[in-house]
Amino acid sequence: MFDRLSSLVIALTLVAVAAIFAALAGGDTLTIVILTVAGAVASSIVHAALPTVPPEPSGETTHPPAEPAQLSLLRHPDFARWADQEKEPLLGTADNIVTIANDAAIKLLGRHIVGADIRTAIRHPAATGSLLQADATAPMRTIDLIDYPRPGQRWTMRIAALSGTERIVFLTDRSVIDAADRMRSDFVANASHELRTPLAAILGYVETLQDMNAEADAPVRHRFLSIIEREAGRMQQLVLDLLSISRVEADRFRRPTTPVDLGAIVRHTIGQLHDSEHPRAKDIAPELDDGLYPMLGDEAQLGQLAHNIISNAMKYGRSDTPVTVELVREGHRVRLSVSDEGDGIAPDHIPRLTERFYRVDEARSRSVGGTGLGLAIVKHISERHQGQLHIESELGKGTRVSVTFPITDGA
Repeated sequence: MFDRLSSLVIALTLVAVAAIFAALAGGDTLTIVILTVAGAVASSIVHAALPTVPPEPSGETTHPPAEPAQLSLLRHPDFARWADQEKEPLLGTADNIVTIANDAAIKLLGRHIVGADIRTAIRHPAATGSLLQADATAPMRTIDLIDYPRPGQRWTMRIAALSGTERIVFLTDRSVIDAADRMRSDFVANASHELRTPLAAILGYVETLQDMNAEADAPVRHRFLSIIEREAGRMQQLVLDLLSISRVEADRFRRPTTPVDLGAIVRHTIGQLHDSEHPRAKDIAPELDDGLYPMLGDEAQLGQLAHNIISNAMKYGRSDTPVTVELVREGHRVRLSVSDEGDGIAPDHIPRLTERFYRVDEARSRSVGGTGLGLAIVKHISERHQGQLHIESELGKGTRVSVTFPITDGA
């Protein structure tokens, strides 16, 4: 193959030969000059268009170009910014050394983990083996860290392998989810127990009545039937409370939008209790005025809240002592307070009073017909209406339950 220089020489030679033949053929001088210039220009164009032939190898050994170095994701500035935006703890490691930790990881494990061995930063038997065995081909799996970082808590760990020896470790807190699962399990177990107890009593007395002959004395039959009626009523109330707390929990994220008058609701609830056959209905001592207490609320739920608080005071206050019901404006809020003169509650019990099925005195609560759900329902209704529940008590003197709600008239 000719190179570019050889091609140019040949082209110029052909131009010169053409010019000579033109002169011998009798061509005029101008024609010969034009032909020569046109041939030179054409030769230069052809010369420029020809590809350059690479030089022949000299026999020296050539090396392929070096591959670019692998980029480190962990050292990229955007990775650090992204990591700090993550709410869950995240760690980056190289050769099992922590090179980066986001704010959540530092808050959980401490700032000293940066630069430390990852197996030292996450001290858990289940974590150690997984951190050693992680490789780029293994699928990401979830490792449970039980009782980590403190007893009673549970976290999960996932490891993503990057290029080389780099890893990303994700930590997720599962403690709240576990607590919710335990709460649901406890709720089902407690509800089953609460229903089973009166049901067993009903079945037992029914069997006894069936075995009694017609000549059995009437007082015994009447007493047994009274017990059956009481236990059936207790079961009915428990079912109603279970349905109530289920409905309230379903509505807890929907704020009420209906204008209501809390004063009218409380007065109506007191009137219902006065008309009931409850032996302590006469002890209710309302301290209410005729003013309006407008707010946005669910009338049925607020009536249930007032009923539960007043009924609790009637159950656990001493007989022939007042159950005081107050409704007072406090700036842009209204406070409903119910006080009794009972035995009072020890301070260590007060934080747990709104737990489902929690009772200070199991035997006494059952004897007065308590289901253990009354204050739990009050708490949920209060939260839905942006209320604040407060319980204060003194042993030997009594208990006061208060709920404050925002009012809507701007007074």
